[in-house]
Amino acid sequence: MPRTSTLTFDRGTLILHPPPRGRAWVDFATWDDRIEKFRIRAIDYRPLVEALRQAETQFEDNASGFDKLELKPQLAFEPYPHQTEALAAWKQAGRRGVVVLPTAAGKTYLAHLCIAATPRSTLIVVPTLDLMHQWYANLEAAFPGTEIGLLGGGSHDRTPLLIATYDSAAIHAETIGNRYGLVIFDECHHLPTDFCRAIAEYSLAPYRLGLTATPERADGRHDELAELIGPELYRKSPEDLAGNALAEHRIERIEVSLSEEERDRYDRCITIRNTFLRQNNIYFGSIQGWQTFIKASARSADGRRAMKAHHEAKATALGTESKLRVLTELIERHHGDRILVFTNDNATVYRISQNFLVPAITHQTPVKERHDILTRFKAGDYTVLAASHVLNEGVDVPDARIAILLSGTGSTREYIQRLGRVLRKGNTSGKQAILYEVIAEGTSEEGTSQRRRQKPTTAPKPEPIRQLELVADFDEFNDSPNLPNPPNSPNKSTPQPPKPNKLTPLYGERPHPTRPDPRSTPRAAEPTTSYDTTPATNREDPRDAIDVEAETINTITEVID
Repeated sequence: MPRTSTLTFDRGTLILHPPPRGRAWVDFATWDDRIEKFRIRAIDYRPLVEALRQAETQFEDNASGFDKLELKPQLAFEPYPHQTEALAAWKQAGRRGVVVLPTAAGKTYLAHLCIAATPRSTLIVVPTLDLMHQWYANLEAAFPGTEIGLLGGGSHDRTPLLIATYDSAAIHAETIGNRYGLVIFDECHHLPTDFCRAIAEYSLAPYRLGLTATPERADGRHDELAELIGPELYRKSPEDLAGNALAEHRIERIEVSLSEEERDRYDRCITIRNTFLRQNNIYFGSIQGWQTFIKASARSADGRRAMKAHHEAKATALGTESKLRVLTELIERHHGDRILVFTNDNATVYRISQNFLVPAITHQTPVKERHDILTRFKAGDYTVLAASHVLNEGVDVPDARIAILLSGTGSTREYIQRLGRVLRKGNTSGKQAILYEVIAEGTSEEGTSQRRRQKPTTAPKPEPIRQLELVADFDEFNDSPNLPNPPNSPNKSTPQPPKPNKLTPLYGERPHPTRPDPRSTPRAAEPTTSYDTTPATNREDPRDAIDVEAETINTITEVID
């Protein structure tokens, strides 16, 4: 009599041994010569279990280690219509997928609703320590009496409800991958990197939720979210929610002119830089163009002079005196309102702080000082606050009505995040938020402004995904008539689950049909970027791509500030 196959979790992967009869599992498996057993990616746990049940294959599931949570939700607020719709869309899609909502639209409260609707061990992954502590306070209020733990910032808890930073979750992915049935990725655009994606790949969680205001990434890797979390299920823009969940707002663009001296300096620097670019066939039509410029500038004195000219032109456009005069007028016009002033560099932040005697926050500001400044800003002791990138995300910023964007990158994400800082309705009825965008005309900032205003492409409507039959006691939470079963319950007659399009090896492409490459380090550093010097077919004027440097840096280290 053949032995029953057993499914176990091993360091971020699954082992199915002995091999069961039939072929339902074959498309998921890769042979591992080191242990002479078949390995399966942990992320494939759900479709694998569905396939085995559909084929009526007998197996013992020892892989899943998540438990039922005894929650007593204290969700005092009535959800907004968009939160109710997003929750319904997530349930309909089998509790897997990405929800896109603007800043201040209540993504955290939506996550509370999802946790209450899926009472299983839950891991919440966040990009910063500030956000980790914010989530902790919110969950304590929403689920009193539930043990909540932290992973990151010196904490190493192992609780059924755990909040972790992306870095810490990736480091411990091999050991916590089977402990949680629901994983929530806050600001999920941070997930598709070679380092962080291990959190999703090494997890067998059948239920996944991604939350973000801006899923699109400059490197195009946002397409990986569909595999790591699930398809995009629901999206709303600030315009869709204005006047309901968010404050009414308007955006005013103010163009300023460089002085004669500044114009001469800017044009001279641009000429020096562009001459070097033409001589070396370098084009700024993509991020690769900027990377090629960095590489070429280090090889000669002309290259170093071109790079220095590039930075001088950029500083001239971003910090022109005419912008500070406009800032003075706007602060006087909105005297008494809470005002946030955003710049692209710390030097301008400190300059504004010194000239206008207002507090400043950068990545160099100590945590206690930052907390004190934000507390006083909320209390009204400070009415103007200057910051660079540090307030873009991951910080609980008090309500403000006016945002002044003196400089920034061409990133749509950054633009939406900064706009979101003034969209909270707060306790003010009829609030009218204003975003002022101050642009130096005749410079690269004009192209930068156009790029960050571009609307992201809406993902196609996903096909419904059948829910995995994992839990037998969902009657009180699930509105679906097809109630799920525990992992080891008898199989039901269900439609054939979708299988992968092709066999996906655990460790990359295999040179041999049955033997995988030696296992590589799971979370190695990202590979060196290859430089493409081919001219772009529809390249932009180099003047319009001066901020590619900032976008590249932000893509690589998006939360360093």
